[in-house]
Amino acid sequence: MWYQRSSMKILLLEDDVILQDIIEEFLLENGYEVESFYDGEKALDAIGSHQYDMLLLDVNVPSIDGFEILSYLRDIGNTTPAIYITSLAGIDDLKKGFALGADDYLKKPFDLEELKVRIDRIAKSNHLQDEIAFDGMRFVPKAHQIYIGDRVIEMRQKEAQVLEYFVRNQGKIISAEEIIENIWEDENVPTHATIRTYIKNLRKMFDKDYFDNIKGEGYRFNIL
Repeated sequence: MWYQRSSMKILLLEDDVILQDIIEEFLLENGYEVESFYDGEKALDAIGSHQYDMLLLDVNVPSIDGFEILSYLRDIGNTTPAIYITSLAGIDDLKKGFALGADDYLKKPFDLEELKVRIDRIAKSNHLQDEIAFDGMRFVPKAHQIYIGDRVIEMRQKEAQVLEYFVRNQGKIISAEEIIENIWEDENVPTHATIRTYIKNLRKMFDKDYFDNIKGEGYRFNIL
């Protein structure tokens, strides 16, 4: 992998062996640290002895079901964000999941990208910090900082968001329109000249130029 992320540590409780492998592989490919369990009791033991940033809980699992696990955790004051991933699709099950303290409830079958969107949304709202490492540097998007040895580069929020988007899409040609669409949302839409200014400012932060100008198409961020 061309970058490493010192990221969230996720506990995955899923007793479907194939689905567990699929989810775990997807999360690992996206830079998360994952520990997987098939059995509710073993998962609860792990939660008691390790620190996790997020819990992905199936409900119908051996020993202790996902509802019981979260109910117990919330009763003892454990506030680790939790997402239910379950085939229980009834409205009563949905209400129960949220009543027990779940942060989200994802019904099977689901798209893995949707799971990532939900994980990232909860991570953002809970201020869970991601750290991206490349070329001997550490980039902390939420802190708007780059660490190069003992030197710290302070960035503006939008600069950090633009850089993060490029790093996560390394090697892909990205147009100004794509940057605007994915970063500015409903805010005041910047001009293409503004995007060029952001790229120019980012270039100045590094000892070498990671940005390629692709005439008529956009920009490409290259680490390798």
